[in-house]
Amino acid sequence: MPRLILFNKPYGVLSQFTDEGTGRPTLKPFIDLPGVYPAGRLDFDSEGLLLLTDDGRLQARIADPKYKTPKTYLVQVEGDAHDAALDPLRQGVHLKDGMTRPAEVEAIDPPDLWPRDPPIRVRKSIPDFWLRLTITEGRNRQVRRMTAAIGHPTLRLVRWSIGAWTLEGIPPGEWREVEG
Repeated sequence: MPRLILFNKPYGVLSQFTDEGTGRPTLKPFIDLPGVYPAGRLDFDSEGLLLLTDDGRLQARIADPKYKTPKTYLVQVEGDAHDAALDPLRQGVHLKDGMTRPAEVEAIDPPDLWPRDPPIRVRKSIPDFWLRLTITEGRNRQVRRMTAAIGHPTLRLVRWSIGAWTLEGIPPGEWREVEG
């Protein structure tokens, strides 16, 4: 049976086990299991759910955009929330590498999350709000680029779920093994 690990990747950790000479933190101190590898990536400056497996087919099914696995993010952005501002995300946003698929998006109350270290940059003169955003592709820094394209730069990005797997009950830096 394939191994599947749900890991709550902290901010400032690479989504890989080694880093050639830069000294940035990697997965190695958090997950000491031989033969498991990330199924997809999560940026250094993003937090949240990272799946790891020892099964190549499962890894491809999770990470390959052709399978359209939904990924849901809790996103803190600059500005004021109103539906008209979010409509472009629902229709697809034009980025330098082409149009995105339509996203599911809604403004939400601030979620009950762990504190980020370091904290986000707060500007008293600029409000912020939270979104729940679900995409079915995984381009490089896609969510950040999408929110920036509509004039609401991302301040904090937490991947909450991939398909049916969620972070529920997993603190930052911790992991849980589930059935794949």
